[in-house]
Amino acid sequence: MIRSKVAVTKYRKPLESLRQCVEMSEGFQNLPKAAKVFIKPNIVLWSDVADFPKWGMITTSRVVEDVVTILAERGVSDISIGEGPVLLDPKDRDVTDRAFAGLGYQSLRKRYGVKLLNLHRLSYERINLGDGVDLNFSSDFVSSDFIVNVPVLKTHSQTVVSLGIKNLKGVIDVKSRKMCHSADPKKDLHYMVAMLANALPRALTILDGIYTNERGPGFDGKMRRSDLLVVSSDVLAADKVGATLLGYSPSDVPHLVHAAANQNRPVDLSDVELAGESIDDLKLKLQYEFSYNDTNNLPLFMAKKGIQGISIPKPDTTLCTYCFTMTGIIIGSIAQAWDGKPWEGVEVLTGKIMRPTPGMNRTILIGKCMYQANRNNPDIKEMIAIKTCPPSKKEVVKALKEAGIAVKPALIEHPENAPSLSYKKYLGNTEFDESFFTIR
Repeated sequence: MIRSKVAVTKYRKPLESLRQCVEMSEGFQNLPKAAKVFIKPNIVLWSDVADFPKWGMITTSRVVEDVVTILAERGVSDISIGEGPVLLDPKDRDVTDRAFAGLGYQSLRKRYGVKLLNLHRLSYERINLGDGVDLNFSSDFVSSDFIVNVPVLKTHSQTVVSLGIKNLKGVIDVKSRKMCHSADPKKDLHYMVAMLANALPRALTILDGIYTNERGPGFDGKMRRSDLLVVSSDVLAADKVGATLLGYSPSDVPHLVHAAANQNRPVDLSDVELAGESIDDLKLKLQYEFSYNDTNNLPLFMAKKGIQGISIPKPDTTLCTYCFTMTGIIIGSIAQAWDGKPWEGVEVLTGKIMRPTPGMNRTILIGKCMYQANRNNPDIKEMIAIKTCPPSKKEVVKALKEAGIAVKPALIEHPENAPSLSYKKYLGNTEFDESFFTIR
């Protein structure tokens, strides 16, 4: 059995820690100076508000700068950084450029000539991944000689973990991302995410665990200072080790099970050669799911608050990225609108496969997919449908008010401000250092 080398170390010093980990992994061995290198960080989404909690959600600028420095030391000069974050406003394709500026990447362009690629404004190519799956990948990604894949080490409420393979979702276009959230019980999100690995050219995966995120991938998770680095030329091996560090057997992660089967490999660590520090000494135990009540129709924090008369079923894997983010904001808005009086039998349905509950008085269908799935359902007494894709923010506010839920419009109509509510949890804690997301 061929065993893939995976290096694991604690982050202790800028540049030195990552350089040591890369050397142990032999990740840049035989990388030609003339190679065209594409760096893929993990920028889940971006908000221009000053109090935006990036820890454990966005790849640290510290690690990105260290990657570029190490490449430059090896004589590599054709370096690009490319990303396509979630668009809180589907028309705002410039948000990627603002994210790059906010994270200090402009300094890397000036110092090393790094190209900054806003993938939402560039071309894509249709790639066949096998088994009838075709997705559109960034042309710059596909044409690169070498990929440096730099996700955050975090759990994910839909996919258990979000690591190297999952990070590749950011190099496919929006249409392809929606296809990943299929209602097909076989070709579901886990299956589709695993297929992304089939398009990966020669690559080095670096899991940035300086900060980790429990119940990620977003700003509403629990961010932690963990000081971990994982590096490997084998993305599946890196992800199996990353999952283990987060407290999960790789067999507990459906897309890793699929990926191992696709490559005819074991799903455990038997084909991994570990270098560096003991993963047993570094293991965390981070939850990935948000807690719900016993019937899975109300977030637990809302149930504990005594909220009654409303059902918001637990999101499933068919809920695509934009709607997933919007659903979290909707839940928070509904919780804030609670005045102690039970609502009158309202349910809020999302994704592609949810069905209404007989006996509910009002059924809110969030988005085009949910409307098309239930528009003729006889179990709906009163339908309040948001039929657009993505759901119109103003229509969401209107629908909730029509159902008797007096939400504050600003919370939904300006989702870019939502991260500020989570930021307050980290104020005054010196472990959460903004300097990790700046480059001088």
